[in-house]
Amino acid sequence: MSKTVRPPSETAPLECEPHLLDCAPWPGPFKSVQPGGGLFQAIELRWGVLRRAYLRRFRPGYVAKLRKQRQGVCEDCPHDIIDPRDLKYSHRVCGFSFPEHADHFRWRGRLGLARMGLAEVVLAGGMLFLLGGFLLFYLPFFAVLPLALAVWVVLFFRDPKRTIPTVEGAVVAPADGRIDDIGEVEHCTALGGPAYRIGIFLSLFNVHVNRVPADARVLELAYRPGGHLATYRVGELEGNEMLLTLFESLERPGIRMLVRQIAGPAARRIVCELQPGQELKRGERFGLIKFGSRTEIFLPKDAEIEILAKLGQQLRAGESILAVLWPRSERQVLSPRPRV
Repeated sequence: MSKTVRPPSETAPLECEPHLLDCAPWPGPFKSVQPGGGLFQAIELRWGVLRRAYLRRFRPGYVAKLRKQRQGVCEDCPHDIIDPRDLKYSHRVCGFSFPEHADHFRWRGRLGLARMGLAEVVLAGGMLFLLGGFLLFYLPFFAVLPLALAVWVVLFFRDPKRTIPTVEGAVVAPADGRIDDIGEVEHCTALGGPAYRIGIFLSLFNVHVNRVPADARVLELAYRPGGHLATYRVGELEGNEMLLTLFESLERPGIRMLVRQIAGPAARRIVCELQPGQELKRGERFGLIKFGSRTEIFLPKDAEIEILAKLGQQLRAGESILAVLWPRSERQVLSPRPRV
């Protein structure tokens, strides 16, 4: 078993605020699943306004039917909720929901692409494809670049199926990519003590869908806007835009894990679809970082835990096992304490 720990001088402390981080200022609770906004989100939200106006004017029967199927109560909705498409960015705070059979657009989840990236695929990929097609007739040599970029946009938002390991206590990678840092944090407030930090660098060619590291309950979330330094710069990213999610293991109650999504210099958009109190299974999708990014996971150092991650290891989100939380029954038998 391999362990690589950076010297204390190279290990940047985890910034903290109440409750996830110690130092502020951090904005209050965020309402959108993509709190950083962005051009494509703005276009899609504006399109939603036009779509709802069209439905109310020309398809009142459809609107009435969906209103009857709509469940829950929402006293502070950001906009009118006619069908499930209107929940895309606001479902983490909206009290409305629809039964699965009422979602006539759920087929989009079977395309093999992240639904939160479909706007980018259609708009950016589509425009690049049209540009490439136009150039094919007039300047064929110059058509290669936009067509290649169109293919890359589609592939960037791919969302392949993964085989989730069933090993008891397994902590799986929250992201695809390469481990470029395994270090120690002197004190992580969210975990209540010292922690191990495993940093995962995602290149522009990795799958960028994030997955839950273990069977867990969401305790808290915190989002902070910031800069967009290149995400390979380990130890220099405390000022970047980031979103933190604090989980508590359902298999080992009391053991917490912190996942930090960090935006990079490209499109700079973090997506997190979770909300406090939600319970999830290991390997479930929970978010996305659009274009170059970094994901880090913090695990408590004072827990009975075996780190399996290795520096330079290539990971597959939801499949690659980073660590194992030891069962209480085994803790009483194993001596000495498992090495990390």
